[in-house]
Amino acid sequence: MTWRDICRSEEFAGRWIALDNVRYVTGGCQPAEADVVDADDDLADLCARMREADRTACAILFVEEEAGVPAQVQRLPQLWRRVAHH
Repeated sequence: MTWRDICRSEEFAGRWIALDNVRYVTGGCQPAEADVVDADDDLADLCARMREADRTACAILFVEEEAGVPAQVQRLPQLWRRVAHH
């Protein structure tokens, strides 16, 4: 699924998503396309499911509610450290 389609999807708007097989935009950290593995309104719940499924290499991103591309892309390793200790 393309990042643009993910951002436009009502299913993912305002939610955290776990992505696998991510292909990034050349020279950037923004995804171009990826497989959506899971999604949740609660970051801790999503990370817990990913950990239980041993899918710790997925990228975790937040999809803004407004159409378009999120201003800031955060990846799983940065968030995992904060969430894993709660």
